[in-house]
Amino acid sequence: MTDTSITSGVFDTPPIAMLPMWMVAFQAPQEDVDRIFEAVTQVAPLVQGKTDRNGYRALSGVEYYRPREGTPTGAEDDIRRRPDVDEMRFFLPRDRDQLRSVIEAIYEVHSYYEPVITVTDVLRSQCKGLDDKDNPHRWWNKQGDWKQA
Repeated sequence: MTDTSITSGVFDTPPIAMLPMWMVAFQAPQEDVDRIFEAVTQVAPLVQGKTDRNGYRALSGVEYYRPREGTPTGAEDDIRRRPDVDEMRFFLPRDRDQLRSVIEAIYEVHSYYEPVITVTDVLRSQCKGLDDKDNPHRWWNKQGDWKQA
């Protein structure tokens, strides 16, 4: 049987190739995210085009949970609500060994004994390197960009 799902292979447009990859995400308290992401980049370069250490951080959700018997804190009756929990996302080539290393790196430095880590099959864009340096919509051709000289 042939896999006809969109994530089964490369999907091309003239300026962009859509590559099959894994999107990895983890949730953590805000103060932990940078430390965990740094550990990930020690085992995976997170390359996109001509840049590396690429990720996206979604800010400030509230995590709900109730500790049960067998947790380090012991069972509780009330549901806990932890504010300021962020989600960090990044992409990996479909390489099980690298994925294993990344998951182990997250676990090693995460403050939770049971961190939330998800892996999703996706297509991710990669530019084909067209010369569009004069495109008026590119950030380097606009004033007020977030990165100051």
